[in-house]
Amino acid sequence: MKQFDQDTPQSPGRRNVLRGTALAGAAALTGGMAMAAATVRRPMAPPRITMPGGEAIEAQLREMQAAEPHDVSGYERVQQKMVRPPFAPKHEQVATGGPKIIEVELVVDERLMVVDEDTGASIWAMTYNGSVPGPLIICHEGDYVEVTLKSLGKNQLEHNIDFHASTGALGGGGLTHIYPGEECVLRWKATKPGCFTYHCAPGGAMIPYHVCHGMNGAVMVLPRDGLKDAEGNQLTYDDIAYLGEQDYYLPKNADGTYKTYANAGDDYADALEAMRTLVPTHSVFNGAVGALTGSRALRAKVGENILMVHNQSNRDSRPHLIGGHGDYVWESSFSDPPLTNMETWFVRGGSAVAAMYKFEQPGVYAYVNHNLIEAALLGATAHFVVDGEWDNALMEQVAAPRQMET
Repeated sequence: MKQFDQDTPQSPGRRNVLRGTALAGAAALTGGMAMAAATVRRPMAPPRITMPGGEAIEAQLREMQAAEPHDVSGYERVQQKMVRPPFAPKHEQVATGGPKIIEVELVVDERLMVVDEDTGASIWAMTYNGSVPGPLIICHEGDYVEVTLKSLGKNQLEHNIDFHASTGALGGGGLTHIYPGEECVLRWKATKPGCFTYHCAPGGAMIPYHVCHGMNGAVMVLPRDGLKDAEGNQLTYDDIAYLGEQDYYLPKNADGTYKTYANAGDDYADALEAMRTLVPTHSVFNGAVGALTGSRALRAKVGENILMVHNQSNRDSRPHLIGGHGDYVWESSFSDPPLTNMETWFVRGGSAVAAMYKFEQPGVYAYVNHNLIEAALLGATAHFVVDGEWDNALMEQVAAPRQMET
């Protein structure tokens, strides 16, 4: 997927949502979580379990340690270079050869990010590889995904990762708890084709706290023989647009301005109070208001098939492409026949969805959450700018706006 400026660091542009379409050219800690300084390290024994059902997880760990290691010596290893959203890593649409081990690296990076330049709203985001959402991982059914999870020494909190695409151990969440300066390696088999959420889930109230601070992303597990329509015909795409919809709950001062904090985790108590309202202050794509509009709009050409992968780790969403459609939409598994010719599709909270559209006209298309309050007021809008020749057979302005005779 192309943008006007692919090298621009992730930060919001000026607010330019629906009205600008034409211009698109510590605190109390719960769940056993430590607000760890960089000097804090995991106790040697027994391992500290912060997820619900800690005793059961410890028993599961003992069973896992007693089990025979799985022999993966015959698998080809492929390193998948993670790239910044809204882009997708290099991959095969149709798998060649047998199942592989897809090696990926995710680095936990707690960083201060501006959410909205207009208001100065900012957040100590909890990120995988420095972006909200975390990078898109792509594999095929039957592949193994081997994740090296690292936490920078400068970080303040404990983190882990839960893959909705995986099987067992709380999606890997029970096996990946790391402190600042630590790393771990998790390997899981992709047994279900489709798009899936991953997110941090360290335990208790820290689960929504981390997710609502941006710590989530998506995995796409393709069928080995690629995408198909209901009749089994091959479907291919020219590019991927990866959109992560993020709801933020930013604490405010008495005068309505947004609070600021010196370090990651300092907002814990205030953030939990704001989150309990269930009313987000912002609902944005790819981390910030305007992150995919204006100079950062997505680029495409007439005749291109674009696969839009939409992740929402916390709340339901209703994506709509203004001026286009979902030619094929997979709200569930890639094994199921896709929905066709959808005007609006549904992303269940805690899931990811894929929709494919072939652009037929040039111009600006607004991709929005069709809760239009969230799109226009909270920031859930992205733009596709499509190059090509206009086709009056599809749409024609018969008469420009003019004064009516009375």
